[in-house]
Amino acid sequence: MVNSNLNFPETVRYSKEHTWAKLEGETAIIGISDYAQNELGEIVYIQLPDAEDVFEKSEEFGFVESVKTTSDLYMPLGGKVLEINSRLEDNPEIINTDPFGNGWMLKIKIDDPGEYDDLLEAKAYHNDIYE
Repeated sequence: MVNSNLNFPETVRYSKEHTWAKLEGETAIIGISDYAQNELGEIVYIQLPDAEDVFEKSEEFGFVESVKTTSDLYMPLGGKVLEINSRLEDNPEIINTDPFGNGWMLKIKIDDPGEYDDLLEAKAYHNDIYE
């Protein structure tokens, strides 16, 4: 059943693992999609990496725990972590209410700008989920 209230902004690109990336120069902001947070339910805990940690594309970078389940988080792009959204430590539920705004998770310095082009645009991500 398709939840018609879900948001699929065209200003970000999506991975098949339900993370998103928004490119700002050589920096990318990373989070999870509205679909992912909706499937997880109420998020009660998040574990994120430390600043300066380096990840390859598709590598696990943390996990979220909800009242229903625990889910690993995977990098949509390779790079070095520049900043963690520290507000999520005490208020992980922000991800449920604002996954593309205040619920962002990481800012990274990307290794390969070409990886961004490999991510799904909003319509393709939406179709990938609901086909």
